[in-house]
Amino acid sequence: MKQQGALTGIRVLDLSRMLPGPYCSMILADHGAEVIAIEDKKFQADGLFFSDLNRNKRHMSLNLKSPEGLAIFFKLAEKADVILEGFRPGVVGRLGVDYEAVQRVNPGIVYCSISGYGQTGPLADRAGHDVNYLGNAGVLSLIGEKGRPPVIP
Repeated sequence: MKQQGALTGIRVLDLSRMLPGPYCSMILADHGAEVIAIEDKKFQADGLFFSDLNRNKRHMSLNLKSPEGLAIFFKLAEKADVILEGFRPGVVGRLGVDYEAVQRVNPGIVYCSISGYGQTGPLADRAGHDVNYLGNAGVLSLIGEKGRPPVIP
């Protein structure tokens, strides 16, 4: 049974990968949003972590590098309320699914870009994961035993 909640009636297209984006869309789905996770056909995952993170979502494999995949994406985008993506800056532009392209078919779209170091600035083009952020913030030096190398949590 589909959950009812504060976000019932909101449609989210989730293009994100890794943890932050799917976790965000999981929370939206938990509150009733209809979340369609759009994945690369090559991507296959399973297991408890994947299942939990993708609960309450529908899944679709699309090749955004093909004309057919783009056509399907834009049909979905016309009726979406939110698009969530987690690529490095510039990737959605190269794919042709950036905010400017989407807002041409859906001017009211809420477009959320999640990246490790923001969309602009000296580190914007770098991929980032939790361990990178902990190291940059100096937190890794606080984890582990004194006089020994840092321990990744």
